Amino acid sequence: MKTLPRFTIGMGDRFAHQGEAQLSAVQSAVERGVPLHPVWNKSNREHTLVGTKPADLRAEADAAVRALNWTAPYFVDADHINLHTVDGFIASSDFFTLDVADYSGKPASPESMEAFFKKRSGLVGTHRLPLLDAPLEITRADLERTAGKFLWAMQEAGRIYRRIAAAKPADSFAVELSVDETDTPQTPGELLIILAMIADEGIPVQTIAPKFTGRFNKGVDYVGDIGAFEREFDADLAVLAHAVREFGLPETLKISVHSGSDKFSLYPIIRRLVERHRAGLHLKTAGTTWLEEVAGLAEAGGDGLDIAKDIYAAALPQAEELIKPYAPVVDIEIPKLPSIETVRSWTAREFVEAVNHDASCAKYDPQFRQFIHVSFKVAAGMGQRYTDALKANRGIIGRRVRDNLLKKHIEPLFC
Repeated sequence: MKTLPRFTIGMGDRFAHQGEAQLSAVQSAVERGVPLHPVWNKSNREHTLVGTKPADLRAEADAAVRALNWTAPYFVDADHINLHTVDGFIASSDFFTLDVADYSGKPASPESMEAFFKKRSGLVGTHRLPLLDAPLEITRADLERTAGKFLWAMQEAGRIYRRIAAAKPADSFAVELSVDETDTPQTPGELLIILAMIADEGIPVQTIAPKFTGRFNKGVDYVGDIGAFEREFDADLAVLAHAVREFGLPETLKISVHSGSDKFSLYPIIRRLVERHRAGLHLKTAGTTWLEEVAGLAEAGGDGLDIAKDIYAAALPQAEELIKPYAPVVDIEIPKLPSIETVRSWTAREFVEAVNHDASCAKYDPQFRQFIHVSFKVAAGMGQRYTDALKANRGIIGRRVRDNLLKKHIEPLFC
């Protein structure tokens, strides 16, 4: 098992041009005494849409590390992989996010269900966890329901892990397990049962991404009951610590927040509770970088602004197709998006204000921002025109990427 540091930040980069800007943000935090470590992440879906390979992300990360003389640990994440996609990531990755959400609800064999109930019958009852005010109650019905939904999925996670472990030395990679894209949030009791399943599969998981209460839409702030999230997150941290003690999971086990980017209203809560529990944290910021690229091109004006407008003009007619893969994590009403003609008429400032996540700005349009978030396929189709523009406007875009990651994400959570 490759040991993860206490604090890590997952940085997505659709087009592999912002590695240095991203690492510069992390480096600034480290210079202020924050023990933060970068994790570059990219999913198979993103590689497929953009036309890149896992080795390209490794090359970007390694190049940024060399350029900035980074000497601390860093990681390259095979993000949201399954048994069908993992092989292409094994050589270049040292962090694997096992995503088995698609397998939730598929029933395990009656024999394995009965074996699980027998082995984990002790989960039924009252659990009094340190730092948790209310006891955690798990009934036999809870155990059966959770096993019915997740046991086969966790067995699948075990198969993915063993595929990786057969090809790489055990001390050369870290494992995250994602259940954040399931249909309903997991209760703290369900999370404890899931962690027991993971332990039974022998997966040395160091970070787990639950699905939380509320909406974690792409590119915008949290939508939901903040008080309910706080209670849930507090209990989840207590559950993780309990699972380490009870199931023999790695002591470095920590919670992963797959934020969809920009859950600013939750950051104070997360920071306070992580400190209270003396816990670790992995934040995955995903598409923030791509949005800053588009905003940077618009800010640059001239050809950069034209490209930003052309992306929107090409994306809007295919809105349904672009939204479909992200439908569970966006709230976009296509008729409410601005017309192509309206966006064509915008100045550089008007485009930036519409896409920039600043709730205090009257021109900020969350639906427009979410739509740009899911439209990176259009930029990929531009090929060299888009990547040449990134190079030509490297200064403006790099500043935006660095400042966004540092000032909006890292400082509120870690500094």
